Amino acid sequence: MGDPHRIGIVGLGVISRAYLRTLGDHPGMSIAAVADIDASRAVAVAAALPGAEASSVERLLDRPDVRTVLNLTTPAAHAEISLAAIGAGKNVYVEKPLAVTFPEGRVIVDRAAAAGVRLGCAPDTVLGTGTQTARAAIDGGLIGRPLSASAVMVTPGHERWHPQPDFYYTAGGGPLLDMGPYYISALVHLLGPVRAVTGAAARLRAERVIGSGPRIGQRIPVEVDSHVTGVLEHAGGVLSTITTSFDGVATTAAPIEVHGEEGTLAVPDPNQFEGESRLFALGDTGWRTLPTAAGYGGGGRGIGLIDLVTADARRPPRAGGELALHVLETMTALLRAAAEGRRIELTTVVERPAAVPITSVEEWKPSPASGR
Repeated sequence: MGDPHRIGIVGLGVISRAYLRTLGDHPGMSIAAVADIDASRAVAVAAALPGAEASSVERLLDRPDVRTVLNLTTPAAHAEISLAAIGAGKNVYVEKPLAVTFPEGRVIVDRAAAAGVRLGCAPDTVLGTGTQTARAAIDGGLIGRPLSASAVMVTPGHERWHPQPDFYYTAGGGPLLDMGPYYISALVHLLGPVRAVTGAAARLRAERVIGSGPRIGQRIPVEVDSHVTGVLEHAGGVLSTITTSFDGVATTAAPIEVHGEEGTLAVPDPNQFEGESRLFALGDTGWRTLPTAAGYGGGGRGIGLIDLVTADARRPPRAGGELALHVLETMTALLRAAAEGRRIELTTVVERPAAVPITSVEEWKPSPASGR
């Protein structure tokens, strides 16, 4: 495979563990440096990664061998770290959302383009076999012409399990900006880009109680809407309804359903790489599970970064910056539509990402012995 692609990671919180599982032993990737606001955490992570250095952010960005920065900071820091990395001439792959505000996201995309570096953004779960098999079913005509869709995410709030949940309830957090990227990215993969939005939102609790970890029992303020619902008008005419909530216990609704002239497709959780796609077609007597037909098999967080650095002129990154900016504008416009009580047309236009053909884990993460 030649020399591995060297990565620097900034931010070593809970989500970094999933990325490290995917990238830590990939023969084409090498984690050269890690940095965190907690220096002791960086030391501990580096100790488990052969050849990795526990570093400051400044030193990590100064290293000429680091080609891509994986930005896993909290949302409020996404723009600052991404822009610093771009300024240092590095490719950037950032956790979702791309930024807290749409103007910040626009600057990140424009700066990356001007610098000639690659920009990618989570989620990459939608590149797994779950969402991609559903996409293949739609593209293959199994439901006929798509007419409408629904997306539903309901939880009682991340403070029940996350030991440091404060950022979920400050600017850049809330159920839409936190979980919406999964559902809206999936809807764009399935049905194409969004052209306009309307919405409504509510904030019915002023504070939350941390349910685990060293701060258990501590109360934190809620500064953002905790229940958001809206209608997305896709460029092709399909209407999608979306509900994201930190104010419910559970739901029986499918994460995503797509309704067509000839059938309905139940799409698995877009926050997971795998899952069953189920079809109820006209003339059927019940739901049937579709065989896996597309997507990165055995995917894990970080596959989007691999997809980014292996993209070429024939195939742009599937979790690229332009898509992330479109998703960010969709979410922020929906929140603004809810606050102002009106329909808002989007300014970004994005191509539907290339579909992922069925790709086994051995193909995207070959063993060193294979020589690939």
